[in-house]
Amino acid sequence: MGEVRAPVSPGTSGTVGQPRAHEAAALHVTGRALYTDDVALRTPGVLHAHPVGSPHAHARLRSLDPRPAYDVPGVVRVLTAADVPGVNDAGTKHDEPLFPAEAMFHGHAVAWVLGESLEAARLGAAAVVAEWDELPSVLTLTEAIEQEAFQGARPRLERGEVEEGFAASAHVFEGSFEMAGQEHFYLETHASLAHVDDDGQVNVSCSTQHPTETQEIVAHVLGLASHQVTVQCLRMGGGFGGKEMQPHGFAAIAALGATLTGRPVRLRLTRQQDMTMTGKRHGFHAAWEVGFDADGRLQALRATLTSDGGWSLDLSEPVLSRALCHVDNAYWIPHVLVDGRIAQTHKTSQTAFRGFGGPQGMLVVEDVLGRCAPLLGLAPEELRRRNFYVEGQATPYGQPVRHAERLDRAWQQVLTTSSYAERRAAIAAGNAQDPHRKRGLAITPVKFGISFNFTAFNQAGALVHVYKDGSVLINHGGTEMGQGLHTKMLQVAATALGLPIERVRLAPTRTDKVPNTSATAASSGADLNGAAVKDACGQILARLVPVRAELGRAASWEDVVRKAYFDRIQLWAAGYYRTEGLSWDAAAMRGNPFKYFAYGVAAAEVEVDGFTGGYEVTRVDIVHDVGDSLSPLIDLGQIEGGFVQGLGWLTLEDLRWDTSSGPTRGRLATQAASTYKLPSLSEMPADLRVALLDRATEDGAVYGSKAVGEPPLMLAFSVREALRDAVAAFGPAGRSVELASPATPEAVWWAIEEARR
Repeated sequence: MGEVRAPVSPGTSGTVGQPRAHEAAALHVTGRALYTDDVALRTPGVLHAHPVGSPHAHARLRSLDPRPAYDVPGVVRVLTAADVPGVNDAGTKHDEPLFPAEAMFHGHAVAWVLGESLEAARLGAAAVVAEWDELPSVLTLTEAIEQEAFQGARPRLERGEVEEGFAASAHVFEGSFEMAGQEHFYLETHASLAHVDDDGQVNVSCSTQHPTETQEIVAHVLGLASHQVTVQCLRMGGGFGGKEMQPHGFAAIAALGATLTGRPVRLRLTRQQDMTMTGKRHGFHAAWEVGFDADGRLQALRATLTSDGGWSLDLSEPVLSRALCHVDNAYWIPHVLVDGRIAQTHKTSQTAFRGFGGPQGMLVVEDVLGRCAPLLGLAPEELRRRNFYVEGQATPYGQPVRHAERLDRAWQQVLTTSSYAERRAAIAAGNAQDPHRKRGLAITPVKFGISFNFTAFNQAGALVHVYKDGSVLINHGGTEMGQGLHTKMLQVAATALGLPIERVRLAPTRTDKVPNTSATAASSGADLNGAAVKDACGQILARLVPVRAELGRAASWEDVVRKAYFDRIQLWAAGYYRTEGLSWDAAAMRGNPFKYFAYGVAAAEVEVDGFTGGYEVTRVDIVHDVGDSLSPLIDLGQIEGGFVQGLGWLTLEDLRWDTSSGPTRGRLATQAASTYKLPSLSEMPADLRVALLDRATEDGAVYGSKAVGEPPLMLAFSVREALRDAVAAFGPAGRSVELASPATPEAVWWAIEEARR
């Protein structure tokens, strides 16, 4: 069936393509927006949960005595492994015991105390007596590699004959480096509220990006079927991937407590608990060898990428797979051999984080090009441009690179609008005059694949209700974490139905409304759920065609809907969408895992103090490809926010664990904003210019739009490369600069000292 036209002409208030504020912006800024814990604190009779954590990074639990906790006034119940009626596991791979007998990281919870107040639960947890046998622990990637402490699959990405590529290369270089992880630091920490109704239905309100998976984990812990558990996500105060897998165990604890006590149970982590008990972005170690021809064109790349998975697999396997799929970034490399492996360390189980391995993979090739450009006698921007993909070429895993010309178009636009050449000359002149402060300028590209690696996740559902008065209620499987997904879905529905956006309302995400949802992740929230909403609206419009024909075009939407009701025409629809054209062989690392590629280019300028290594980002110019934007104001916010989060990862955020041999070994030392440096207004570029790439319609995507959640994070590579450029100016020309990641002021100072030598 062809697409049915909406009864109201385009241009209606709030339609697709119009800039519109976030649908809950007024609630956010006035403090009236409710989150999971707001609901919990308003719930009569709610119990509060507090963990009993391990004081060791790795230890066997010899004994656990909960009896002293019951002497604390207000303690109601101590939850232990003996209380689990179903499966004592919080993961999808059954390698994450909910109540472990062996603690695998410092702070690992082995029991939970429920109290009438949070203070009672805390004091009760302190009273629980646990005896431990401490075991050896592995905390760093270096230790893990030396001890061959690996877990999970070891994927290999291969194309061509890498030895032939090196043999044909005029220049061969090698190196290695580590890149740090990153704390999500969402404003709202993990939170769940569970209660059991009079029919035995377990209801969980949870700050989760994946309600269906939360539902499944709660069900298998309780020994129930999925239809006996309902999970709702009202909204999240940030997620960034940290609430894709990690909420499930906390929701299960709350649900178990509610089932055993018959009372509502609230579990909300403090900031310190959240930082010490939940996963981060994976840190990586990369060892590489690269070959170039005489003109500086890439010929061969051989690399080994080792990710820090923490104590269990979580999402480490698909994160590593995606890292390998993005190791090429925007560059054609004829011969590729990249091996991946996952280290098992005694830290929190590292997890999804915006970009999902893509940033780590792309950073490898950007570091390679940044280090090799001076050795090849080429400007870094010229080396990058010479190696861009062109139409007709394919990635190392075999997927054609469509619309490659957009990359070059965005590149040229940034060069022009940023006056790159003129500023490059001015910076060189200024640096020659000032021995103590140097400026750096760099431009870097982004090519980022959009879709889930796991093909089955590339589907979505929606439910659209039209009421007799013509008002509309939509429900979809995506979750709102501040990124504006709900705003876009309202605009999609309003546009599809041809209505003012004020006639459309959106209900919270619930597993009893739209089942079997995929995680709101992989930047696919708007692609998948928008198409499902549009499908449902199309079904309804198709049913209204004969009614519209009978009443005439002058009839209002309300008249058409009213008559349809009396004619007994169905006014609601379940929409569905699955991404077509995907194929992926995870074992062979071959196929077409992505619907399309999103492109972007950023140029950044920095100024560095040679005495301290301190620096300022003075200007950033960005051109980013979002297709035909569903909601330009939302997309601009995502680009700016993603860029700044990437800047934090690459230059500021420095996770530190205690690696001593003392009693605090394995403790996260940076467990609060006082010790973990986040980007703030002072780190924002003084001059930030963002433009959306025009003429960028994406065929086959909802209203020609493209994903925008993750790709902008990698635009921050430009800042790291600008720092490299500035550091190089402190030393003689033609020298390669190695830069730590994160490139903190301290790391920059050491790099300056090395450049001076």
